[in-house]
Amino acid sequence: MDTIASFFSFITTPVSWVIVQFHKVYGALFGDDSGWAWGLSIVSLVILIRICLIPLFVKQIKATRAMQTLQPEMKKIQERYKNDKQRQSEEMMKLYKETGTNPLSSCLPILAQSPFFFALYHVLNSIANNETIGSINQSLLDSAQKAHIFGAPLAAKFTDSSSDVAALEASLTTVRIVTAVMIVLMSASQFYTQRQLMTKNVDTTVKTPFMQQQKMLMYVFPVMFAVFGINFPVGVLVYWLTTNVWTMGQQMYVIHNNPTPGSKAQASYLERLYKHVTHHGKTRSRGEKAIVKAIVAKGRDRNEFERKFINGLNKAGLAAQPDGTVIKSEVQATAQTEDGTPTSAAAPKRQQPKRQSKSQRQSGTAVGAPKTAGEPTSLKKTDEPEDAKPAASGKGASKPASGTRSKAQSGQRKGPQRPKSPSKK
Repeated sequence: MDTIASFFSFITTPVSWVIVQFHKVYGALFGDDSGWAWGLSIVSLVILIRICLIPLFVKQIKATRAMQTLQPEMKKIQERYKNDKQRQSEEMMKLYKETGTNPLSSCLPILAQSPFFFALYHVLNSIANNETIGSINQSLLDSAQKAHIFGAPLAAKFTDSSSDVAALEASLTTVRIVTAVMIVLMSASQFYTQRQLMTKNVDTTVKTPFMQQQKMLMYVFPVMFAVFGINFPVGVLVYWLTTNVWTMGQQMYVIHNNPTPGSKAQASYLERLYKHVTHHGKTRSRGEKAIVKAIVAKGRDRNEFERKFINGLNKAGLAAQPDGTVIKSEVQATAQTEDGTPTSAAAPKRQQPKRQSKSQRQSGTAVGAPKTAGEPTSLKKTDEPEDAKPAASGKGASKPASGTRSKAQSGQRKGPQRPKSPSKK
């Protein structure tokens, strides 16, 4: 650890200078030799660094989500070229170039923060060894050695001997209790951060090896912090605990306001957004408009939660617009399909003709058409007028004159007649 810290010694002067400037402010409030003055100086250093790393954190989120969407394609490449590692690597690089993703982008905040971490370790280790470093002169060195946090010196470690701790005017038991509690809190915060990322902010509809890797890291990282934490000075534990808490809060904010599509966090967010939009009748903030705009742009590629959100707006008489706004429009709401794709409201729906049965086709009556009085129900033709037809047979029926036959009767053949087909009618 000392060898690695000395490798980043070029940055110890800026880090020590920042700590000294914060110490001047807090020293005026709590006293120059107070542990709170030095402890809060380290906490302020962490906050300053993390604020500067926010753009990298945004890139990390985008890169992580891009890698999640690429996992199915990557798996196909691995299966297709499983016997040709060189071709597999080439296809992977080609995929990264086409999609504009970088696997190392997800590690940028950690990589960018590492020099400051090791520089702080180098500063605190020099304080423990009673050596001036960077902007910390002898007077500041004496003040830092007197500073205790809950009874533990800033430069003390869990593995220090009783003589080393006694030289810093502290008790070995106190040092080990304080460092053990801080190591547990540091590991717990790291575990919770990874757990909320896996359980709430991962697309559960796609099962990829990336999810298994994240699940493994969820258990590996806390163990690593616990193992290496016993060799960290109290001041470094303060630094790392603060950065873990910052990461946890930052992650909670992102999950709450900009969740991963298809995750449980997105379902909760869209449910809150639906209640908010239906209550006010519009999207109010820029973030809400950006979310609605992205959902509308997906069209038929929306996931289950996004389709439910769009359909809910339609039922409430609202319509999501391509620019992310929401308007009240009954016509547009009814003119949208089930998945939210807008259709033409003026175009009438085409009615398919009902299929006729065999008897209906033979009778020549259209389905659903009412029969008029006197309309023939047979396909047989008759040329004589209605009043010229012979009366129905019965007792009171009059017979036609003998020797006279009507035109229709003369044209009829004896025996059963086959009806003409409808096509010949």
